[in-house]
Amino acid sequence: MKLLKNILYFSFNNITIMKKITIALLFFSLIAFSQKEKKGNVFGNAGDAAKLVLAKQKLYAGSFATALNMYRDVEKNNPDKASLKYYIGLCYFNLKQIDNSKKSLLSALEIGIDLVPETYLVLGKVYQIEQSIDKAIGAFNQYKGLGKGDQESKEEADLYLTQCLNAKNMMANPLEVKLINLGEGINSKYDDKNPCITADGNKLVFTTRRPESTNDQTDVEGDGKYFENIYIAMQDSITKNFTKAANAGSSINTKAHDACTSISPDGRQIFIYKNDINDKASRGGNVFVSKVANGKWKSPEPMGKPIASTYWEGGACVSSDGRKYFFSSEREGSLGGSDIWMVEKTNKKDWGKPVNLGPAVNTRFDEAGMFLAPDGKTLFFCSNGPKSMGNYDVFKTTFENGAWSEPVNLGYPINSPAKEGQLTVSADARYAYISSDRQGGLGENDIYKVDLKDFAILEKDFKKKQSNGLSILKGTIREGFEGYGIPDVEISLKEENGTPTASSFTNENGEYFFTLPSGKYLINIKKKGYADITETIELLKSDKDTPVLEKGYLLKK
Repeated sequence: MKLLKNILYFSFNNITIMKKITIALLFFSLIAFSQKEKKGNVFGNAGDAAKLVLAKQKLYAGSFATALNMYRDVEKNNPDKASLKYYIGLCYFNLKQIDNSKKSLLSALEIGIDLVPETYLVLGKVYQIEQSIDKAIGAFNQYKGLGKGDQESKEEADLYLTQCLNAKNMMANPLEVKLINLGEGINSKYDDKNPCITADGNKLVFTTRRPESTNDQTDVEGDGKYFENIYIAMQDSITKNFTKAANAGSSINTKAHDACTSISPDGRQIFIYKNDINDKASRGGNVFVSKVANGKWKSPEPMGKPIASTYWEGGACVSSDGRKYFFSSEREGSLGGSDIWMVEKTNKKDWGKPVNLGPAVNTRFDEAGMFLAPDGKTLFFCSNGPKSMGNYDVFKTTFENGAWSEPVNLGYPINSPAKEGQLTVSADARYAYISSDRQGGLGENDIYKVDLKDFAILEKDFKKKQSNGLSILKGTIREGFEGYGIPDVEISLKEENGTPTASSFTNENGEYFFTLPSGKYLINIKKKGYADITETIELLKSDKDTPVLEKGYLLKK
């Protein structure tokens, strides 16, 4: 099953997650096909029969392009086989060629004889993506009406129907938000997804499957498309638009799949999902981190324990103070396929035991693609369960009173009946960024900017307050007047009334970074062997941008 996961991937923050829906359709369809073969070969040409067996193997292994070519070749001698039309439609569906998929599936229904029942299921998914919800409901009900398939496939049909009803309700009550395609400077005719934004909104990192040149390698063992790479774009300080995205460089991108899962709020760490059969450290799916040193990205290194395990891990994000990691994993203790876990620092170096976020967040379906908002308590994630509009939607949960709140679907048009990837929000909460393969884009998945002017995405009731944004406090702590940054300096902040607010330690370069509500704070800087520093600071608020207070300190012995 893990081999299938590594091939049939669905990328949020550039993570690889098995598409259980697709696998279920493949599984039951291939069983049906095998049963027909046992009853007798319905294809007169022995060569065609052999090709069908090999095509079935390729399809089940996720080599959709190869399987499609084989099925199309057999189709030349068998133009009126409904089962062939179905498998061709299924291959097109997994290759995201929705129009071709629909054409083949409708042709299968027109032929009728030798029809694979799951034709209705895949056609229903096609209609979902097209936002033809009533047609999708009709197709799923037709499948159920056949009374064929086992209990699991019937449950899948019920799931799709529930998602369609969710979609009808949400689309009838749209949110006051506006989605803006980021255009050709960011998107391409290829797959562009997993937008990751820094807290100040100045740096955008994402995953793309565009080629750098005509000589770029393709994933011949998978879907035949170009391998994933990580791209970076900077915000223009005057226009506030992103510059044209550029390859993050050879220190991060390899000849295999390289996918970003998040960027740290301070923009100095990129978390990367890697799965290279030729690389022992990444084989099977693991999370790596690349850090900035002297203005350049270092080669990614494995996250290591306790995030890494013998199980599949698909992505990670970190809180602004660096004390909490959230990550997706299928390790023992998960409630479904992929669950979201959290691990917290017990001191400046050691990590505690990873904790599953529990049934309030995780389900028997897949949860992943998480992003912790700069407020440190609002977690966005993706799920393909019964509260979705179809496929994966983005949900929000908030940590309050010692527990995670019941997740809320962000609604339409942030979500759609198509597939949405992870969502990220800047500290000022004025804009969010999301990837989606909804119709109307430049290619497959595209990255969209979400205007949140009239939608307070971080508030529990989504209603606008006087100021919904946060301020950034950052700086470097050095020794003396010309010294280098000091690592592991403890920094703690308290409100004016003495209530502890946040604490952290400087990184290896002596840097610190916090995102906090505006107001006055008492900051305390402490390092053994040096004199403490304590002073009052004030973080301003703004409804136009993210206020930044940069404070450097010199420690003396």
